[in-house]
Amino acid sequence: MTVQRTRIKMCGFTREADVQAAALAGADAVGFVLYPPSPRHVSIERAAELAQLLPAFVSPVLLFVNDSAERIRQACAAVPGAVLQFHGDETPEFCEAMSQATGRPHLKAARIPLTEAARFDLVKFAEIHQKAQAILLDAHVDGYGGGGKTFNWSLLPPSVNAHLVLSGGLTPANVADGIRALRPRARSLAVDVSSGIEAGKGLKDADQIRQFVLAVRAADNAS
Repeated sequence: MTVQRTRIKMCGFTREADVQAAALAGADAVGFVLYPPSPRHVSIERAAELAQLLPAFVSPVLLFVNDSAERIRQACAAVPGAVLQFHGDETPEFCEAMSQATGRPHLKAARIPLTEAARFDLVKFAEIHQKAQAILLDAHVDGYGGGGKTFNWSLLPPSVNAHLVLSGGLTPANVADGIRALRPRARSLAVDVSSGIEAGKGLKDADQIRQFVLAVRAADNAS
């Protein structure tokens, strides 16, 4: 039986050593938050510096929340090869226009209510954002993510015609459960972690980074 390899994105990096630890541990993508109110925020210039540390085939991801087209273009010019992540209230038309203007693929975050996940129409959301490379599932919290909250995975639709990225409150302890719950429901499944590998907001823990990757790989091997 072929083992499905779950892609791993780690987000909210602010320090060189943490970026290097993520790449060394086996992360497929490393995210930089360009949303000023976030405690994990970095400037475009800082994101560019950190992205230069990434080896080949580890993708930088730039996270935006309701940002301007001009600033998105500036960030793309500064960070070659970055994937765009739209984590706010951006319309499908805006996301698609920015992908076309920058030549970069994009992810669109679906903010799933913590207490009423079943009422969120993920099938419809994926349909209207069908030009996205993947739909990122995050808990709907104040501050647009990074709150370390987990929504009820079991309440999501049994089948979604999209590539999904599971986010929101993932840790080395629960990521395998998330993979088992969501992989059968999507075209493919990746995972995204931020607070679950931190010693403090924006300050990653190298051991937690390694443990997270090991937990994902164990889940893959058990599937």
